[in-house]
Amino acid sequence: MIVVEMARRAADSDHKSGNGYAGRGLFEWPVLRQLRDGDLFGLGGSAASQRTRELAPRTRSADRVVGSVCPYCAVGCGQLVYLKNERIIDIEGDPASPISNGNLCPKGAATFQLVTGSHRESRVLYRRPHGKEWERIPLEQAMDMVAERMKKARDEHWEVKNDKGEPLRRTMSMASLGGATLDNEENYLIKKLFTALGVVQVENQARI
Repeated sequence: MIVVEMARRAADSDHKSGNGYAGRGLFEWPVLRQLRDGDLFGLGGSAASQRTRELAPRTRSADRVVGSVCPYCAVGCGQLVYLKNERIIDIEGDPASPISNGNLCPKGAATFQLVTGSHRESRVLYRRPHGKEWERIPLEQAMDMVAERMKKARDEHWEVKNDKGEPLRRTMSMASLGGATLDNEENYLIKKLFTALGVVQVENQARI
């Protein structure tokens, strides 16, 4: 009877204040829900609010899921990238990955902030020789500049033969260091490209 009286007074107080459990029935008061449901210690469903019951994972609203690989260390843990309206809304571990079985380290679990963070530079910045300021240039222009400088360095340092007259057909003016998360197919293409250019120093971060 004491509990019922406490509930009645609480309901009256909520009704007068215009908030709380007013209009939702006396047994919506948490203490009485515990008694009604036999949840005396408040560890079951009576401890959950309506907001708690309506909570849903961020991934539920995704309209597309794309498999990917964590961009950090050389382990290559699998990730699932959840998209909605062509925008990333979450990144989680891929349970189907034979490497990580859905697990991610703290850095891998924070990949969502890496790709969506406002601090990440999304433009091409270029500082001219002896310049003091960064310039913003189009990506196409930057790619052309890289290609032109690679060709210039290759042509200026091309070695056809050594002192003994043995064929070399190489350049020692550049090297390639692949990223740790490049897969076998990407590494194969990189090796083919740089070998065709005459580059002999081709390495990968994961092997180092």
